[in-house]
Amino acid sequence: MTSGHVIAIDQGTTNTKAILVDGTGKVVAKASAPLASNYPRPGWAEQSADDIWAGVQAVIAEIVAMYPCEIEGLAIANQRETLVVWDGVTGRPVSPAILWQCRRTAKACEALIRSGVNAAVIDATGLSINALFPASKLAWVLQNVPEAQTLADQGRLRAGTVDSWLLYKLTGGREFATDHSNASRTQLFHTGALAWDEDLCALFGVPSSALPTPKPSDSLFGHTAEGTSALAPGTPILAMMGDSHAALYGHGVRNPGLVKATYGTGSSLMTVTTGRILSKHGLSSTIAWTNSSGTAYALEGNITVSAQAAAFAATMLGLADAHALSELAQTVPDSGGVTFVPALAGLGAPHWNDHATGTIAGMTLATTPAHVARATLEAIVLQIADVFTAMEKDIGAQLQGLLADGGASSNDALMQLQADILDRPVSRGEQAEVGAIGVATMALGSLGADYHTSDNDLRQFTPNVHAVADRSLILQNWRQAITRVTAVL
Repeated sequence: MTSGHVIAIDQGTTNTKAILVDGTGKVVAKASAPLASNYPRPGWAEQSADDIWAGVQAVIAEIVAMYPCEIEGLAIANQRETLVVWDGVTGRPVSPAILWQCRRTAKACEALIRSGVNAAVIDATGLSINALFPASKLAWVLQNVPEAQTLADQGRLRAGTVDSWLLYKLTGGREFATDHSNASRTQLFHTGALAWDEDLCALFGVPSSALPTPKPSDSLFGHTAEGTSALAPGTPILAMMGDSHAALYGHGVRNPGLVKATYGTGSSLMTVTTGRILSKHGLSSTIAWTNSSGTAYALEGNITVSAQAAAFAATMLGLADAHALSELAQTVPDSGGVTFVPALAGLGAPHWNDHATGTIAGMTLATTPAHVARATLEAIVLQIADVFTAMEKDIGAQLQGLLADGGASSNDALMQLQADILDRPVSRGEQAEVGAIGVATMALGSLGADYHTSDNDLRQFTPNVHAVADRSLILQNWRQAITRVTAVL
């Protein structure tokens, strides 16, 4: 039997992963389970909360079977703004989990903004009113699912982000809590007071009694119950963090100067700030984490469709997958003037336009599928560059570079293109599970408070001087395309 091991769950949009980390920070086992999403109407995006839970059970069981050892604790990183609503007595979800990508509440959010309350919401939460965040989603459930309001009246309604749902299930219904990083993404949490804001709850028509107890990210959140998973009953749950926050922690970022970018279905860019900064350039102010050292704040930009654009374009071009798209893109030196704006579920930071739709501009009779493929890769990195630039404007200083993680970051061509467009170095850790490592590090002091991927494990992509010289035209075409897409019709 070995000691000092932690299982870290990384529950994402397209799959649920688990890693087993030993006391030195080494990943000794991995498991993964796919997760499906449903799109029942244009702009709607859902998942089964039961499927999310089943995936977590499956990866835990696989890890335990693969590498029998003493498990000292469990840690959870999760997709963040996805909302789960359930009956606190039976544990049964009362509706599908509403994904962070879902835009069903866009009109309701626009009405709130027109009413003049947006400034007050930003002041309390750091977040501009938007359908991305769970507050309006929970309001929608209460208005459209009769059982939800009935349960709320009875004090039985439970509503939270995925971490609180998993904690509830793992503890057999005994614990209902969330961490500060996840709470800060709900638009119901005052990030200065570190508490649910009753005025915001009233604004969205949400009973605060239905919300989980907010705690620091390194809290003892509870213990696993008998029969809930393959873990021994009583295994402590030592940390919970939103996945983007966990990735920032896993990269070893503790001070301002570097930006973390996760290349997933969507993308999250996050940078630590010296304090609570309210953005003036389309970003969110958020809590990075709270631990024994205090509360760390960050600026974040959320991109709605990032690497998912490559999968979408591959399907449209009749290619096998995103890898095939990348290979096709590399057969041409540039996009031939083609620009793809992947506003397939609106545009996120820093543009924030729910009504924007995807478009391909600049095509001529000389355009080939390879040019469209190349434009797709450029679209991913150009969206990242927009957020990076907005961060520099808010901070008032130049950022040193980008730390990349997420599935699409394994694409060398994409990372080189990112460095060229940013004109800054891009570093990628060879360990892909940065978010899971981050929450594992948070969970267990024996891993070392500052453990992260070492410099020797990083691969750096430096800007190509010739490519950087060409980027002004690419940026010009991109800005023109964004202007057309976001124009009010």
